[in-house]
Amino acid sequence: MPNLRDYHILISHSWDYSSDYETIKNWLNSAIYFDWTDYSVPLTNPLDVHSKRELKEKLRSRISLCSCVIILSGMYVSYSEWIEYEIDTAIELGKPIIGIKPRGQERIPQKVSNNADVMVGWNSSSVVDAVRKYAL
Repeated sequence: MPNLRDYHILISHSWDYSSDYETIKNWLNSAIYFDWTDYSVPLTNPLDVHSKRELKEKLRSRISLCSCVIILSGMYVSYSEWIEYEIDTAIELGKPIIGIKPRGQERIPQKVSNNADVMVGWNSSSVVDAVRKYAL
């Protein structure tokens, strides 16, 4: 069997929605024949920074190493300066963006829908299939 590809993924999320981040992480961890490295910034392991500028530099560095960026597209995205920065940086660096539609929510922020390479449903197979298809 050939070696598995290691996808480098940043899951953009709001710390207020850490349980959604953990769900996506668990889906990726449980996928069969799928290896990935997490470049996200979870609440449990924040970056050691002392300014907004330094945080932006570290986020940009992480995104530059990624195969793709996953955006959890709950309406809170509309109000998150950091998630917006991650979307803009992914676009600038030519990284594919996979948007995930929130459970039971029909409205998706325009920032996500206008910039995602693909929007997928809230389920593990959709997310894993999108990573396999769109990641660099």
